[in-house]
Amino acid sequence: MSAKAKYQPVLDLGLKLNIKDGDVTEDGGVLKIKGVAATPYEKNILWDKIKEIGGEKPLDIKANITVADDSVYHRHTVKSGESLSKIAKHYYGDAMKYNKIFEANTNILKNPDVIHPDQVLVIPNL
Repeated sequence: MSAKAKYQPVLDLGLKLNIKDGDVTEDGGVLKIKGVAATPYEKNILWDKIKEIGGEKPLDIKANITVADDSVYHRHTVKSGESLSKIAKHYYGDAMKYNKIFEANTNILKNPDVIHPDQVLVIPNL
């Protein structure tokens, strides 16, 4: 199996995330990928997928993923049924960090218990 075939799920994820300036080459059994993720969160989920397939220190892939905007961890569009604690659990693994998200969005949120679908929230770096 070629390295490109092995890491196809990473390439598919890159397309789904709309990674900019993407480039993929294979040389001597090593897949070389580069591109620009919108946020650190997107870069992290690409790396998580690489490690899921190739292990913690894969030798058959070299990735150079940069970030367009590292002033925030991510920008999240609220979906119906979400709460700040559910969003915090998703991004930070800790629902109690919902207040960090609230504090970063006081320009559009007045109450941490009231968010609406389609609002775009800043998910701050911790």
